[in-house]
Amino acid sequence: MASNCISRRELMGGAAAAATVAVCGGYAPGAKDNATSKPKPKAPRTVTNSVGMTLVRVPPGEFLMGSARREKGRHDDETLHPVTISRAFYIGVTEVTQAQWQAVMGFNPCKTKGVKLPVHGISWSHAVEFCKKLSAKEGKGYRLPTEAQWEYACRAGAKAAFAGSGDPDKMAWHMDNSGERVQRVATLAPNAWGIYDMHGNAMEWTADWYGGPHGKKAATDPKGAKQGKERVARGGSWLHFGRACRSAARVGVRPTWAPEHVGFRVVMAPHDAAEKE
Repeated sequence: MASNCISRRELMGGAAAAATVAVCGGYAPGAKDNATSKPKPKAPRTVTNSVGMTLVRVPPGEFLMGSARREKGRHDDETLHPVTISRAFYIGVTEVTQAQWQAVMGFNPCKTKGVKLPVHGISWSHAVEFCKKLSAKEGKGYRLPTEAQWEYACRAGAKAAFAGSGDPDKMAWHMDNSGERVQRVATLAPNAWGIYDMHGNAMEWTADWYGGPHGKKAATDPKGAKQGKERVARGGSWLHFGRACRSAARVGVRPTWAPEHVGFRVVMAPHDAAEKE
């Protein structure tokens, strides 16, 4: 495992980012309406499938993937570079829960059990198998997110190390606030697009091979290395220090391994949500 380990002495310092962006776009209740005021943004579109999994629409757009050299806790494989996501997609509002896994796979592999806990201790291969079975069950195309899709959805427009409130203690279950135990999904603050636990709780598999540092060139809908020995996992976990849960933090894990702290979430193409582009 290509691990980005962070010592306890490297605890987070400095003030957290001040502004919390509302899920529906930052409209300030009570503000006076006038001729120059902007209309209230619409809430993000969501779909819910037969196993109770809610997915939110992520719009196409551009962002800077990776981290700036000055970002605390960064590693050399987080090369900052511009990325374009050319098509919208839907992503799970939460990590796949044990109840959802059970409904699709027919068994629960977790040592620590709970219907609202993320499924964990899952290999990449088993996560892909889940996506195939869910696709067959629903008649729609589910898969793991690419690494670029994952970070784009995690940031939800934020440029700082942590999205949403910017405060890892309010958004991420990590070593210092989780009791080093898996936690129920959606119990901390979401990001600006209403997505929970992108930081911390269970680390999440992505579709991409780990190929070392990002390139510097601009990319459109990148899909990672063409081959490799490890798949990219993102988000840190309840067993990691807070800085390992940053938006840009990434590790490589062998796809046949099933680390106790690793789970996943799924994405779906817009046309499979009966959406007109």
